[in-house]
Amino acid sequence: MTSTRRPGHTVVIGGGLAGTTAALALADAGRAVTLVESRPRLGGLAFSFRRDSPAGPLTVDNGQHVYLRCCTAYRGFLQRVGAAALAPLQPRLDVPVLDAATGRLGRIRRTGLPVPLHLAGSLARYPHLSPGERAAAARATLALRALDPGDPRLDRQDFAAWLRRHGQTDRAVAALWDLIGVATLNARAGDVSLGLAAMVFRTGLLTAPGAADLGIPRAPLGELHDTRARAALDRAGVTTLLSTRARRLAPARGGGWHVTVAAPRGLPGAAHELTADSVVLAAPHDVAARLLPAGAMTDPGGLRHIGTAPILNVHVVYDRQVLRRPFLAALGSPVQWIFDRGGPSGLGAPGPGRPQYLALSQSAAGEEIQLPTDVLRKRYLPELARLLPRAARARVTDFFVTRERAATFAPAPGVGRLRPGPRTRAAGLYLAGAWTATGWPATMEGAVRSGHAAARAVLAGGPAPEHTTEESE
Repeated sequence: MTSTRRPGHTVVIGGGLAGTTAALALADAGRAVTLVESRPRLGGLAFSFRRDSPAGPLTVDNGQHVYLRCCTAYRGFLQRVGAAALAPLQPRLDVPVLDAATGRLGRIRRTGLPVPLHLAGSLARYPHLSPGERAAAARATLALRALDPGDPRLDRQDFAAWLRRHGQTDRAVAALWDLIGVATLNARAGDVSLGLAAMVFRTGLLTAPGAADLGIPRAPLGELHDTRARAALDRAGVTTLLSTRARRLAPARGGGWHVTVAAPRGLPGAAHELTADSVVLAAPHDVAARLLPAGAMTDPGGLRHIGTAPILNVHVVYDRQVLRRPFLAALGSPVQWIFDRGGPSGLGAPGPGRPQYLALSQSAAGEEIQLPTDVLRKRYLPELARLLPRAARARVTDFFVTRERAATFAPAPGVGRLRPGPRTRAAGLYLAGAWTATGWPATMEGAVRSGHAAARAVLAGGPAPEHTTEESE
């Protein structure tokens, strides 16, 4: 085993958005940084891969990712790596919502009026709710303004119970609150902490008129989170070790840390040791729990009690155009959201005589994540034909699924008390990841915020104070 020692050195374990952000922030502050990632690429669970399809080679995102204008940290990340132009924002929020049972199309969109009037006209005309349900939804939206998402009492309650207390019917929950909440929180209202739900809806709907405007990448996620990010790390002087797994963390005599790393089985590369003044552990929470040395956490079992939630993505290539919008949300159907991915995939824009590639993003997919592909094909192709009449006349040339069984942490009631801040009890050892105490759900925004919080903690130094809960923002 060899040892590598560098003065003023931070090792970042994990090359997802949290780790990449932390590495860039520390390098920008003048630190020597080594980034260790077990995969052969950066990007964590927001990545791309190549697929040979009958329609031609595709660059496939493992899942459809969008962000909002209020995601200021993620927008800053895109700027930092030179990718902002590849993921533009809508000029104004506009979400088409199709009811599968009636075929009626509604829209959730805003005007330029001040909050909360910016959504009043859209809600008043929303056809998927009755007039009484629209009025009740408006009252519930305003009631959210009185909630403090940081109140620990809210973390112990579920969002569905709060909605019922504020006059929301099952139809209103499905057609409005879960339409938004499932996509952003990866859980239905009954499985969501009221504190996290309040944070999402207050931030997106009640802070600024344009806060919820959607940003959708026009390039593969791999271009944004791997290619552009790796180039930015190189320019910043970060040493990036891909296909390299952190095996062990141990305190060094006289201070600092030894990080034992090795290439995964089957790849060349002997185990060796990195010696660092500080370590940012930006791995998934289950991996972090295994690597954390004894005594590093006040409640070492807390991380193991954070649950996970899956996301399923269904990919379909048709021989012709069947969807004439960039995206569509659905009600009364197993289908949740449909996106046209022809441009980012390299297939090109659909048109006369040209194929179209659609991706269905299915959050909170606990009931479906284990189903075989042929079962999912029989379930989703008839639904697409019901939602999109042109699909009934088109030929499917490719069908495949991607599954992230632990796509996010589960935003269940009580999860807030389990999420640690960036500092540990061990001097020089810090945490990053969307699962840490960012105040946000498991989003790209939360991951980037956690990376900045960890970098600030490294630069400030010192362990976490005893008997306190430290928030990253």
